[in-house]
Amino acid sequence: MRIAFLTAPEGVEQIELTDPWQAAVDAGHEPVLVSTKPGTIQAFHHLDKAEKFPVQEVVGETTAGSFGALVLPGGVANPDYLRTNRKAVAFVRDFFEQGRPVAAICHAPWTLVEADVVRGRVLTSWPSLRTDIGNAGGTWVDEQVHICDHGPNKLITSRKPSDLEAFCAAFLDVFARQPEEVA
Repeated sequence: MRIAFLTAPEGVEQIELTDPWQAAVDAGHEPVLVSTKPGTIQAFHHLDKAEKFPVQEVVGETTAGSFGALVLPGGVANPDYLRTNRKAVAFVRDFFEQGRPVAAICHAPWTLVEADVVRGRVLTSWPSLRTDIGNAGGTWVDEQVHICDHGPNKLITSRKPSDLEAFCAAFLDVFARQPEEVA
């Protein structure tokens, strides 16, 4: 399955990109780095610059329909930028409208809030997003990983880097059970 990994040009938490990416590769999937601009993205270890990664596809030039699923890595700056980019928000919303699974970790649900897709859903995140999720009509829970079945697609969320092992196992399990026409 082709899996979109959506990030901003700068600010993604590197481990929240690289660990899920490697888990997807190890499971036989094809991860694709999607961003709002061509070139490279700058990852971070908290506030310190880390590695750069090449962008493979650009929002606005690709569609949710060309992927079986979406992974939204966190980092504070990453989803804060994405939620202000009209094309990125539309790209995320399209996954929900098409019933494709979405996985988001840490601060990434900020983009989901902006896409107006958390209403009626139960999810987890970095604790500081609790009020934003509640104000957007979602229910926040403090769990290592949460899988929400509300609506036509599954939403897999997790709180923080120390939850990555559980997050990767959960989204890989959900992605593996996708119907062929979605995968």
